[in-house]
Amino acid sequence: MTVSTHVLNATTGQPAVGLELALSRQDGAGWRELSRRATDQDGRVRDLAGDTAPGVYRITFQTGAYLAETFYPEVTVVFRITDPGAHHHVPLLLSPYAYSTYRGS
Repeated sequence: MTVSTHVLNATTGQPAVGLELALSRQDGAGWRELSRRATDQDGRVRDLAGDTAPGVYRITFQTGAYLAETFYPEVTVVFRITDPGAHHHVPLLLSPYAYSTYRGS
């Protein structure tokens, strides 16, 4: 199982370059951070995690550090992985006052 993401600045239509994010896994009542990365020149992190087990995960995007003015200083996307052999792509479309995400391929 692998996890990747792609962040697009929906206001400019350009990749969100250098946006910091972290992947965590639910561990009992809390969360354990697995990795911390920044998006590349294409707004992607291709190797956020590899060979992880089924469970509940979250990606926390540090949007306040990326956008000068935003209503959402942080965006957290929580998702469940059931198939350890599948690739999981979690894109984020971002603007100062809105965001959306979906299960990508």
